[in-house]
Amino acid sequence: MNTDEPLPTRRSLLDRLKDAGDHASWEDFHRTYRGLLLGVARRAGLNEHEAGEAVQDTLIALARKLPEFRYEPGKDSFKGWLLQIAKWKVADQFRKRKQGPESRPSDEDWDMSTVIPTTSGFEVLEDFQAIWNAEWEQHLLAQALARVKRQVNPEHYAIYYLNVIEDRPAAEVRRTLDVGTAAVYLAKHRVGAALKRELRRLQESEF
Repeated sequence: MNTDEPLPTRRSLLDRLKDAGDHASWEDFHRTYRGLLLGVARRAGLNEHEAGEAVQDTLIALARKLPEFRYEPGKDSFKGWLLQIAKWKVADQFRKRKQGPESRPSDEDWDMSTVIPTTSGFEVLEDFQAIWNAEWEQHLLAQALARVKRQVNPEHYAIYYLNVIEDRPAAEVRRTLDVGTAAVYLAKHRVGAALKRELRRLQESEF
């Protein structure tokens, strides 16, 4: 994947995803978003097996419902639509945990305008939006870091990652990488500026 392209929620990719037979585009989407969806499911309180099930069900539901999705600037967003599908599938796992798999509703039981479950006896996590936002920020950071890593001096990236991302003291970074104080400050400035640019680009590419 070309790391200089916007995040693969661009409209061209969404159009390709509407073709269930376009395996390359689906692999691209899965590779990009599986970590985000898993992180959301885990943070919501699911165990590893349940989180994996929620992710798989989210992707299956997405494939089924994507032909119905229409992007309207200022009204709808793919990010928000994906959030709602993930919310439903995470909550579905909690209901299955409580009641057993035989009570699981089909995708046809959705109200697609809000993706609110129509089956009774089922609670949707009230703080899901906050969970999603936190994981989305980490998702964007990971995407931006991957792009920046390909753009900057490898030593500068290593310094920045240890000092800023892993929050290690500058003295420890100098000892670990055998660099001077000036190198640490230079790396923080250059890589930090590049990271801000990439984060801005990724945020502007959301729709």
